Amino acid sequence: MKINKNQKLSTAGNLANLLPTGTVLAFQALTPSISYNGRCHTFNKYLVALVILACSVICFVSSFTDSLPWEGKVYYGVATSEGLRVLNDDDHEIDKNEDIRQELKKLRVKPKDFIHAFASVFVFLIFAFSSSEVQGCYFPKSRELEYSLVIYLPLVVGLFSSFLFSIFPTKRRGIGCV
Repeated sequence: MKINKNQKLSTAGNLANLLPTGTVLAFQALTPSISYNGRCHTFNKYLVALVILACSVICFVSSFTDSLPWEGKVYYGVATSEGLRVLNDDDHEIDKNEDIRQELKKLRVKPKDFIHAFASVFVFLIFAFSSSEVQGCYFPKSRELEYSLVIYLPLVVGLFSSFLFSIFPTKRRGIGCV
């Protein structure tokens, strides 16, 4: 089986869309200041937990976002069991057009979307708990485990999830992609 250049680029772009890179970067930018550089007080622990929870929810929900280019306009929405629930239909064009409604129904949630959502949250949580600030905050006495967790676990999980997402690709484009 021959794979052309466009398929390779499509798979690489799909991985960038599925892996929680933006959420991990935002989390890594926030944690040093909210965790007091890993020397957490009680309030900081709650704040870090809240940020981990919020980022996890963002990872999960973003796995169900999609876009549909249609006649020069791009519709963004969230996939539901009935189809894509469009968020930017200000002119109510969808109500007037049966063809676009049929296309939106094709973009309904599939079981594969849940696999991607849970895998994305899992990858984020591995990266979050491998952060030296989070480890210093919640596990201050386990410094000897820190090196192997911070170095090797994210690498292994990143490679495994990339492999998993390559084997089971999704057609979801997310918000912001066309």
